Amino acid sequence: MTTQVEASVGNGLDAVKWILVVVLLVAATLGNHYLPDLSPVLRWSAVVVVALVALGLALTTAKGRSFLELLKEARVEARKIVWPTRQETWQTTLIVGAVVIVTSLLLWGIDSLFGWAISAIIG
Repeated sequence: MTTQVEASVGNGLDAVKWILVVVLLVAATLGNHYLPDLSPVLRWSAVVVVALVALGLALTTAKGRSFLELLKEARVEARKIVWPTRQETWQTTLIVGAVVIVTSLLLWGIDSLFGWAISAIIG
């Protein structure tokens, strides 16, 4: 029963955080648009700072923590990848190139054959 209460309080707080994230991003966008007299470096610096604050706030929500966990798991999975050697990459590239050339020639031949047949029929 207490988890349900904590979850509902967390969801309410998360909703407030998401609203604040949206407000910060909208404020950064509108500030950048409506303050053209400021130097571009200052405006873009302000936009970057506000966007980083919004990102930090978003990462404190339940969805943000889930996203961070997903990134950690993806990093672990990426380490498990066995990358092909230089020779395997080169051989695969040559095979793909050969298949593309052969397929192109076949399609060109079929297209020429159909063009010749239609020209013969139409006259």
